[in-house]
Amino acid sequence: MATPDLDPDLLKAFVAVADYRSFTRAATMLHRTQSAVSMQVKRLEERLGVALFVRTKAHVDLTVSGEALLGYARRILLLNQEAVDRLRGQKVEGLVRLGVMDDYGSQILPPLLSNFASNYPAIHVEMETGLTAHMPQRLGESFDLVIAMHPVGEGGGEFLRREQAVWATSPAELIEQVDPLPVALYPQGCLFRKWATEALDRQSRRWRLAFVSHSMAAVESIAAQGLAVTVFKASTFPKKLRALTERDQMPPLPAADICLHRAPNISRPASLLADHIVLGMEQPVLSLAS
Repeated sequence: MATPDLDPDLLKAFVAVADYRSFTRAATMLHRTQSAVSMQVKRLEERLGVALFVRTKAHVDLTVSGEALLGYARRILLLNQEAVDRLRGQKVEGLVRLGVMDDYGSQILPPLLSNFASNYPAIHVEMETGLTAHMPQRLGESFDLVIAMHPVGEGGGEFLRREQAVWATSPAELIEQVDPLPVALYPQGCLFRKWATEALDRQSRRWRLAFVSHSMAAVESIAAQGLAVTVFKASTFPKKLRALTERDQMPPLPAADICLHRAPNISRPASLLADHIVLGMEQPVLSLAS
């Protein structure tokens, strides 16, 4: 039996639907009709002989086969674009404005941006870090792309990964036993601040806000000195801190979805960077709290 060809146009439709979990939104992004996108996905499914999506009135979810194909599809499309640019001698240039959380901007993204710069040296990236709760509202005006944190299943955008929130403190001090509990958190609008204070209140745990800062490094330093407990993502958990769990009488914290938001009608440089970020962040994230 001959191996079926993976048509890039069909893969583009598949990836768009996988990213947005919606045929309607995928069609808008691709500037096609919904029926055209549905037909392309159907053709791809027929060509491969597998179902790629489970469709209901409320949701569009990937099947196991769809999950398996997604990473390959991204790589094929990215390599296809890079090959065309290289052979045509095209120099893609422009400016991309990226908004992202502080820890991702300092730990997760730099290697991805370095690799991207080696492939597209004429594309310049301006990155702003900080609270991302309101950054998606500034897409098109202040940002071309935003990587934001949302409660699980909320916020829209393209799902990148799921992060577990983890309590953290000094490995040398039992500050978690202090009453009232001193906490070091971020300003109002931070999802972790909201979750941490609500979790403590549900536990009827007395606490006081000992330190507030926009700087993750400052919050980390306060916690490392044994002056307070704080909250970090599992994937960016500082090595010099100690994770706290329910065994330490700390209340459980929820997980968060990390999503990529694109401005409408973004430029080709921004689209290239977005695809590069999505592909580079496909690795699963382990939870320290599990």
